[in-house]
Amino acid sequence: MAESSDLTPASLQLALEQRLDATHVRIEDMSGGCGQAFEATIVSSQFIKKTTLARHRLVNTALKTEIAQIHAWTSRCFTPEEWERKIAEL
Repeated sequence: MAESSDLTPASLQLALEQRLDATHVRIEDMSGGCGQAFEATIVSSQFIKKTTLARHRLVNTALKTEIAQIHAWTSRCFTPEEWERKIAEL
Protein backbone atom coordinates (compact mmCIF):
# COMPACT_ATOMS: atom_id res chain seq x y z
CA MET A 1 0.00 0.00 0.00
CA ALA A 2 1.25 3.48 -0.85
CA GLU A 3 2.12 5.96 1.86
CA SER A 4 -0.30 8.87 2.19
CA SER A 5 2.55 11.17 1.17
CA ASP A 6 2.53 9.38 -2.20
CA LEU A 7 -0.94 10.77 -2.87
CA THR A 8 -0.76 14.00 -4.77
CA PRO A 9 -3.27 15.92 -6.84
CA ALA A 10 -1.37 14.75 -9.93
CA SER A 11 -1.47 11.05 -8.96
CA LEU A 12 -5.19 11.23 -8.16
CA GLN A 13 -5.85 13.06 -11.44
CA LEU A 14 -3.99 10.42 -13.43
CA ALA A 15 -5.87 7.60 -11.68
CA LEU A 16 -9.24 9.20 -12.45
CA GLU A 17 -8.32 9.89 -16.06
CA GLN A 18 -7.27 6.28 -16.54
CA ARG A 19 -9.95 4.51 -14.51
CA LEU A 20 -12.97 6.63 -15.46
CA ASP A 21 -11.88 7.90 -18.87
CA ALA A 22 -12.30 11.37 -17.40
CA THR A 23 -11.97 14.21 -19.88
CA HIS A 24 -11.41 16.87 -17.22
CA VAL A 25 -10.12 16.42 -13.67
CA ARG A 26 -9.17 19.13 -11.21
CA ILE A 27 -7.87 18.09 -7.79
CA GLU A 28 -7.19 20.53 -4.97
CA ASP A 29 -5.23 19.60 -1.87
CA MET A 30 -7.32 21.20 0.88
CA SER A 31 -5.02 19.95 3.65
CA GLY A 32 -2.31 22.54 3.26
CA GLY A 33 0.04 20.12 1.55
CA CYS A 34 -0.05 17.06 3.82
CA GLY A 35 -2.13 15.05 1.34
CA GLN A 36 -4.99 14.16 3.67
CA ALA A 37 -7.88 16.22 2.26
CA PHE A 38 -8.75 16.59 -1.40
CA GLU A 39 -11.53 18.21 -3.39
CA ALA A 40 -12.14 16.99 -6.95
CA THR A 41 -14.04 18.09 -10.02
CA ILE A 42 -14.43 15.17 -12.43
CA VAL A 43 -15.96 15.11 -15.91
CA SER A 44 -16.64 11.71 -17.46
CA SER A 45 -19.10 10.22 -19.91
CA GLN A 46 -19.38 7.29 -17.48
CA PHE A 47 -21.61 9.57 -15.36
CA ILE A 48 -24.29 9.81 -18.07
CA LYS A 49 -27.71 8.63 -16.83
CA LYS A 50 -26.35 8.06 -13.31
CA THR A 51 -27.68 9.65 -10.15
CA THR A 52 -25.41 11.75 -7.97
CA LEU A 53 -25.08 8.85 -5.54
CA ALA A 54 -24.20 6.40 -8.34
CA ARG A 55 -21.56 8.83 -9.64
CA HIS A 56 -19.96 9.13 -6.22
CA ARG A 57 -19.99 5.37 -5.78
CA LEU A 58 -18.30 4.98 -9.18
CA VAL A 59 -15.55 7.42 -8.16
CA ASN A 60 -15.14 5.85 -4.71
CA THR A 61 -14.83 2.40 -6.24
CA ALA A 62 -12.27 3.63 -8.79
CA LEU A 63 -10.19 5.21 -6.01
CA LYS A 64 -10.86 2.65 -3.28
CA THR A 65 -7.21 2.20 -2.28
CA GLU A 66 -6.42 5.90 -2.46
CA ILE A 67 -9.52 7.04 -0.56
CA ALA A 68 -8.69 4.61 2.26
CA GLN A 69 -5.55 6.69 2.86
CA ILE A 70 -7.27 10.09 2.79
CA HIS A 71 -8.92 11.82 5.74
CA ALA A 72 -11.37 13.88 3.65
CA TRP A 73 -12.52 13.44 0.04
CA THR A 74 -15.07 15.58 -1.77
CA SER A 75 -15.96 15.06 -5.42
CA ARG A 76 -18.17 16.95 -7.83
CA CYS A 77 -19.07 14.80 -10.81
CA PHE A 78 -20.31 16.04 -14.19
CA THR A 79 -21.11 14.57 -17.57
CA PRO A 80 -19.36 16.34 -20.47
CA GLU A 81 -22.66 18.03 -21.40
CA GLU A 82 -23.26 19.24 -17.82
CA TRP A 83 -19.70 20.54 -17.64
CA GLU A 84 -20.07 22.47 -20.90
CA ARG A 85 -23.23 24.14 -19.56
CA LYS A 86 -21.52 24.94 -16.26
CA ILE A 87 -18.48 26.61 -17.82
CA ALA A 88 -20.72 28.50 -20.26
CA GLU A 89 -22.42 30.08 -17.21
CA LEU A 90 -19.14 31.51 -15.92
